[in-house]
Amino acid sequence: MIRMVALSITAIALTGCLPPAYEAEPASVYQWQRRQEGIERQEAERVRLCAIMNTDTDRYRRDCRRPGDPIR
Repeated sequence: MIRMVALSITAIALTGCLPPAYEAEPASVYQWQRRQEGIERQEAERVRLCAIMNTDTDRYRRDCRRPGDPIR
């Protein structure tokens, strides 16, 4: 009984380590357009939030820095 519970807990814990489910590439032009628009909306929201955020915070460094940005 204890072995069964231990195996169940181990299995549940390991499911968090799995990679995210496979997301197929868009198949139609419409799907590609929706994907690109979603990416553009996310980037615009990130830029908007970074513009109003205090640049001296850890959150700014974590969320707003991009590779190649100068280190402050």
